[in-house]
Amino acid sequence: MDGAMGSFEGKTVFITGSSRGLGKAIGLRFAAEGANVVVVAKTVEPHPRLPGTIYTAAEEMNAAGGKGLAIQTDLRSEEQINAAVDKAVETFGGIDILVNNASALHLINTLGTTAKRYDLMTQVNVRGTFFAGKACIPHLAKAENPHILNISPPLNLDPRWFAQSLAYTITKYGMSMCVLGWAEELKDQGIAANCLWPKTLIDTSAVQNLLGGPDMAKRGRTTDIVGDAAHAICSRPSRECTGNFFIDEDILRETGVEDFDKYAIDPSQELVPDFFL
Repeated sequence: MDGAMGSFEGKTVFITGSSRGLGKAIGLRFAAEGANVVVVAKTVEPHPRLPGTIYTAAEEMNAAGGKGLAIQTDLRSEEQINAAVDKAVETFGGIDILVNNASALHLINTLGTTAKRYDLMTQVNVRGTFFAGKACIPHLAKAENPHILNISPPLNLDPRWFAQSLAYTITKYGMSMCVLGWAEELKDQGIAANCLWPKTLIDTSAVQNLLGGPDMAKRGRTTDIVGDAAHAICSRPSRECTGNFFIDEDILRETGVEDFDKYAIDPSQELVPDFFL
């Protein structure tokens, strides 16, 4: 790709919410090029409905060709975030990429939203993203090609997204606003800040368990497309690629990808667009 920085051999990628789903897929894509992948999540014991723990994910990073480091972290705790960053730097010598992927999801209207659910989404999605950024920025500033990538949507003020699930929308847009601010705040340090969001539904445990089940998942794509798109973004020179709201399919088309059927769960099915698009 034009402007690409090359392999991620020996680079360190710190990914929140990476025990499964999109976060794990992004980690595996970087691990395939020899990256150190810091698996940051809460899950240390197998969940009856959700596959994977931080330890099984780290093992998969090793098997893919990278070096996995599992660190149990509750993103609601700034102390735990700071400790995870310190451990990552102590182990690998620095941080090159921060991926803020972790999110709490609860799609419900205002009257159905409890304070507990509201606080969880706010603390994980916005606050966790902000303080993960704060903890990583001093280390990213020392990296050769530093990137922050938030898995959050383009800022779209169409009222229908707010009407359907106001609290969740506020918190996801909060993640995107972090990118808007960091891109400007950190540009002199050469730290890129971008958003990435899938064009279509992605087959994750959230879809399987909360958003329509296996029948809906058949109308989506695999997590690999987001992993490939994250890799494409972070391959670009950080000083030339910041402040963007990328869509996975669009960024991959720019890199020359033409066959998107390979990402489809069932190519015969009509794809479902993702939220906020």
